[in-house]
Amino acid sequence: MSVFDEQRPKSAPPELPPGLIRKIIIGVIILIVILFGFSMFYTVEEGQRGAILTFGELTGESESGLHFKLPYPIQKVIILDANITQRMHIGYREGAGGSTAVPEESMMITGDENIVSADAVVEWKIADIESFLFNIDQPEVFLRNASIASIRTVMGSNKLDYAITEGKTEIQGEVRAKLIELMVKYDTGIQIIDLKFQDIEPPEGDVQQAFRDVTNAREEKNTKINNANKYKNDRLPKARGEAQALLEQAEAQKKSRILNAEGDVAQFNALYSEYVKNPAVTERRLILETLEKVLPNAQIFITDSAGDTVKYLPINEMLKPKATTTPVPTTPAPATGGAAQ
Repeated sequence: MSVFDEQRPKSAPPELPPGLIRKIIIGVIILIVILFGFSMFYTVEEGQRGAILTFGELTGESESGLHFKLPYPIQKVIILDANITQRMHIGYREGAGGSTAVPEESMMITGDENIVSADAVVEWKIADIESFLFNIDQPEVFLRNASIASIRTVMGSNKLDYAITEGKTEIQGEVRAKLIELMVKYDTGIQIIDLKFQDIEPPEGDVQQAFRDVTNAREEKNTKINNANKYKNDRLPKARGEAQALLEQAEAQKKSRILNAEGDVAQFNALYSEYVKNPAVTERRLILETLEKVLPNAQIFITDSAGDTVKYLPINEMLKPKATTTPVPTTPAPATGGAAQ
């Protein structure tokens, strides 16, 4: 080292402006207060609920609106769609371009060892926030797996033909009941509102077309049966009414004939009683009455045929209409001046 180097003075560190460190500390404190201040306010939207966690433990719930909490990590708020009904698609997904099939969820085997594709929609909502957050991990994944398992369990105990025709509604009810049972068993805090099948059909191809033909034929059969029942229900009351009218008409005719017969019997009995009293007179009267009925416009002449003398009866002259004579007016004689001699 040279003498010149030894005699050069050493450079001192730069001096900070007075009060800079204090300003930096104050700025950091203000930044921390601002960050904590923002973390102490939160907003819950309409249809949502906030779960307030204090050191990881649920200590309260909040409804929609602006709320205050202690800063993180003392308190934490989890916002959940707890007041609205949510929908989960099983076997397909809906997007902007339409629906996309998910075969690993929809394809399953029926009780008669046939393959069937079943798509469904599960409607659910959060009933218990604490159970939903702490009793199961990933509750929506659990709900999807439980729904698929319930559908496959029920579908595996039924035949394909029954599942795609008249058994669809019953199978849907059984799946919904089994899914509710799983949610209650594991205390998931999830309430199942409904489960509806969108499609239950065999895989695409000739088999699917054959089953569609069977389904259409069965629906046509049911339609014709319903039309026949409608026609029967329309005709039976009319036929019963017509039959009842005929019965009442026959009954009225029967009573009328009975009354007429009873009247004829009474008339005959009265006539017979008179005949017993005086047979000749009654017989003659009956003959005359019969002649009046048989020959209503005939002129009847009665003669006494007793004796041996043949009597002359000018019937032709008696039947001729009598001539009417017109009286001739008499003209009086003219009067004279003298008296009559």
